[in-house]
Amino acid sequence: MAARALMFQGTGSDVGKSLIVAGLARAFEKRGLRVRPFKPQNMSNNAAVTADGGEIGRAQALQALAARVPPSIHMNPVLLKPQSQIGAQIIVRGKIYGTAKAAEYQRMKPDLMPFVLESFERLKQEADIVLVEGAGSASEVNLRQYDIANMGFARAANVPVIIVGDIDRGGVIASLVGTKTVLNPDDAAMIQGFIVNKFRGDPNLFVAGNATITEATGWAALGLVPFFPDAKHLPAEDSLALDRPARRRSSAGISIVVPILPQIANFDDLDPLKVETGVDVVPVKPGAALPGDADLVILPGSKSTIADLAALREAGFHIDLAAHVRRGGLVLGLCGGYQMLGGSISDPDGTEGPPGEVKGLGLLDIETVLAFDKRLTLAAGATADGIPFSGYEMHTGLTQGPDRSRPFAHLAGGAPEGAVSPDGRVMGTYIHGLFADDRQRSAWLTRLGAGPATIAYDALVEQTLDRLAAHLVTFIDLDRLLSLSR
Repeated sequence: MAARALMFQGTGSDVGKSLIVAGLARAFEKRGLRVRPFKPQNMSNNAAVTADGGEIGRAQALQALAARVPPSIHMNPVLLKPQSQIGAQIIVRGKIYGTAKAAEYQRMKPDLMPFVLESFERLKQEADIVLVEGAGSASEVNLRQYDIANMGFARAANVPVIIVGDIDRGGVIASLVGTKTVLNPDDAAMIQGFIVNKFRGDPNLFVAGNATITEATGWAALGLVPFFPDAKHLPAEDSLALDRPARRRSSAGISIVVPILPQIANFDDLDPLKVETGVDVVPVKPGAALPGDADLVILPGSKSTIADLAALREAGFHIDLAAHVRRGGLVLGLCGGYQMLGGSISDPDGTEGPPGEVKGLGLLDIETVLAFDKRLTLAAGATADGIPFSGYEMHTGLTQGPDRSRPFAHLAGGAPEGAVSPDGRVMGTYIHGLFADDRQRSAWLTRLGAGPATIAYDALVEQTLDRLAAHLVTFIDLDRLLSLSR
């Protein structure tokens, strides 16, 4: 028997759709149902590698974990990865499909809908219920004609919709009522009810608010969900998470400084460090200097390495980095950050923009040549100090040079990976997910003087998903949702 399905769309981005789907996936799984998450189209430079060598949005990987199933390319058949100058890289079922700017992509959508619908049907064959997440705002009627992410998908696949609004940002009544007002009547008819998310305070004060929304829209009030503070322990997908204030350095803590560049990618690499006691992860945006008391500077991944390298220089971060190294500080480059540390980056085929070559930071004696072929694979091995790791690779480009003779790590098959400077203080690697491995995180924190890791990260994520599920079950009637699914 084909699975039921229910779609969660939002009044805007970052209203909590991803977390609601993750929490409900775990809640329904605990009931013994076979659950599959699905997002027709995602836009994010935070991605995860699937076992079959594809990539999907990080949120869908977390939702798969919540449902206790391996992540699949079919859970996010269309992934858009923004790049400067050439628009967005389009990933279809885990592989590069092409690149396009916004207007071009709108014209491509009808060709992508068959991929979306086929992936959805595949998931239905192995599930009791498919929980579908929309993208951005349901009320973007200017994009409705070729839509594959929200109402276009819901109508094509005949999936009922729940609208999620975020009361924490203010104006939730207007945003929900306004959504009903601007939607085509046939689209609005797909909506079965609404959830108000991130509530703080006395729920009795919003009884009238729910009634106002229901009267204006005809939609049922399906839940008033209080703010879930433990969400900070789960991997973030939206770059809006980078706007949250950093903790201030404690007297006994260590400081890990991260320059935040426009095309930052896979910044969830940093999440496991943020939960450790005595560790201050300090994001620094252009306009401020990198703090001089940093114990470690991490250059994170980038979707447009050459453009982000230019932004780094424009911000003056290259001067701060050079000073940090002269003081004996440690630097770690991850993926695109690793490429920036070298002597040069060349893009002969225009992978990221106009063909050409640029000078790197010169902190590692390596050179990188970018190419269209992308390496997507799970990875395991040990770093040069003998500490095991597990993670993944997701990059374009071939890096060579004398400092590669001092590998950062060796992969499980023995192949050398990454590079280290002669003094051992500047390191680069293509491995993502290092710090999610408790063994690696513990070794790094010990080297920096903070002692071993105090958190079992994977266990923390699992426990947080359980708490999220329990939280949602308290405020949302799961039986009601099942009755509304189709």
